[in-house]
Amino acid sequence: KSLVRGHFCSASYQQVYRSYTAVSRLAYVMAESSPNMRPTALGSPANTARTPFWKKSASKLPGSVKPVYGAQHPPLMFPASSPTKGTSGMKAVQARYKRPTSFDDFKSQTRDAWEESDPWDAGEPDEVDPVDIAEELLPELGQAEDSSLERVSGEVRDRKGSGKTHHSGDRQQQSGTWRSAERQHGGKGELLDRDAVRLQKFEKLLAGPNTELEELKKLAWGGIPAAMRPTTWKLLSNYLPANVEWRQSTLERKRKEYERFVSQYYKTRLDPQYEGTYRQIAIDIPRMNPSDFFQQQVIHESFERVLYIWAMRHPASGYVQGINDLLTPFYFVFLSEHIGTATDAVDCDVSALPQETLAAIEADAFWCMSRLLDGIQDNYTFAQPGIQTKVNRMKEIVKRVDGALHRHIDNNSVDYLQFSFRWFNNLLRRELPINCAIRLWDTYQAEVNGFGSFHLYVCAAFLIHFSKELKAKRDFQSLMLYLQSLPTSDWTDDDISVLVSEAFQLKYMFADAPSHLH
Repeated sequence: KSLVRGHFCSASYQQVYRSYTAVSRLAYVMAESSPNMRPTALGSPANTARTPFWKKSASKLPGSVKPVYGAQHPPLMFPASSPTKGTSGMKAVQARYKRPTSFDDFKSQTRDAWEESDPWDAGEPDEVDPVDIAEELLPELGQAEDSSLERVSGEVRDRKGSGKTHHSGDRQQQSGTWRSAERQHGGKGELLDRDAVRLQKFEKLLAGPNTELEELKKLAWGGIPAAMRPTTWKLLSNYLPANVEWRQSTLERKRKEYERFVSQYYKTRLDPQYEGTYRQIAIDIPRMNPSDFFQQQVIHESFERVLYIWAMRHPASGYVQGINDLLTPFYFVFLSEHIGTATDAVDCDVSALPQETLAAIEADAFWCMSRLLDGIQDNYTFAQPGIQTKVNRMKEIVKRVDGALHRHIDNNSVDYLQFSFRWFNNLLRRELPINCAIRLWDTYQAEVNGFGSFHLYVCAAFLIHFSKELKAKRDFQSLMLYLQSLPTSDWTDDDISVLVSEAFQLKYMFADAPSHLH
């Protein structure tokens, strides 16, 4: 307590935390060496009327570790049970981390950390060395000469002599471990090693006998290894069952069912009442991408069948321009299962593959795309109300997070719907390279309603990401030209990781507080 009163105002938060850690370690060793010692040696009266705050609950100690929802990972999932005595399940976790209900409660619980009469030093913080503080407190602790205390003091002195603080020493030790790993594996060895470990986790999880889908989602949120992506996407799309033994039979059944759809519906494409839908599909497919891949006749016919059959089975919306772009990532991923990576598929001559393989890829893409569209079908019904609602919500988020950007867009008479309609209609497929779109969809597959609600926050983060460049545009024309051709051609998976991290922050702020958007 005297330590906190003496140094809290004049030292930085991190320095006080380091000091407290060092003293706590010394006190712990002394308590073990002499059971008769009491905390009163630190200056706290034994007959105090109120137990000091930090003795009541270590979790509320200033600087103590609390669960933080990381931006690059989904929220931590607490276990169903807790070891807390007398409490079970989530209630124990909630009780432990429950915040004070008001400022008065917080003040009453923490005022013993400092006296109200203590002056607040507004000057520059002084350097506080935990070794120096420990040396001052040793006489109060009884000048113990136990060997365990000497070992602890010697360890701290060694760090002091090396010119490193406690935390920097840890970082130096970790850095040395990383450097030795790099030397062992050759420069980028650690990265390759981590990729190998991640791949092993996916392989173990997918091997069964029953795949834990929640665990799979946690792994998939940060990206899926290319070799594991086809199976993982099928599982997360609820196309494959979690039970390994049932997967092959399910694939065979669903693929035969799609073949029946082809026999039933595709022959009607030239009927007068359906000819318009088929013609629009046939026009849109070559426009999807100028690459040679989409000019292959086999691809044309396959995409036509999938899109036309989906439109026939969903008359409420039918085919809408933009749905064709949603088929592309699935087709590339499932094609990569037979030829390599999704990037290799761009240069693939699909006609060289066996007909049975092409039929399997087409059926798998149909079922997974159907599952995706089931969650966002209001984006494609009459007047597309789902898109209009999401654009308005994105506008409110940008207005609150980056007011200067919002005013700049508004002052130049740019309507959000003019540039972001395509973002929601095509799920950013036209704005990102195919490899980045696939990486983004890894996270969408792992999120609850990822293609719907989470995509809203991704679009908001996507716009804010280019805030500086957009503010430099001075008129309507330059803004629209930039927004319609954003510089993402050289983006990589790392850029997508940053984007979904920023989107997760927005979701964390606004998803549970929808009234903030009004």
